[in-house]
Amino acid sequence: MTVRELKEALGLTVFCAGNEDAEVTGGYCGDLLSWVMGRAEEGNVWLTIMSNQNVAAVAVMTDISCIVLTEGVKPDDALLSRCETEEINLLGTGLSTYQAAAELAKALAE
Repeated sequence: MTVRELKEALGLTVFCAGNEDAEVTGGYCGDLLSWVMGRAEEGNVWLTIMSNQNVAAVAVMTDISCIVLTEGVKPDDALLSRCETEEINLLGTGLSTYQAAAELAKALAE
């Protein structure tokens, strides 16, 4: 599954489009940036409520396929700018992190 296919399957909002052909290999939920840095894997979708520019730095370091802001969280201007500069897929959903993770798992299983 690609980020583009995931976006369509889950009805995600696009805040910043990077490489929408990036392969989605799994998911990771977390809000403690140092924890995510050590555990998220390349190609993961990162589900988080964190919306500051440090999120973009972690996304680059872990080489995830996209960030999905859950719970209706909107990115701050610094995060949006950094995602545009780094060409990071930054998406959003009104779903809770739990619900988004369940929908992601379902989409990846199909």
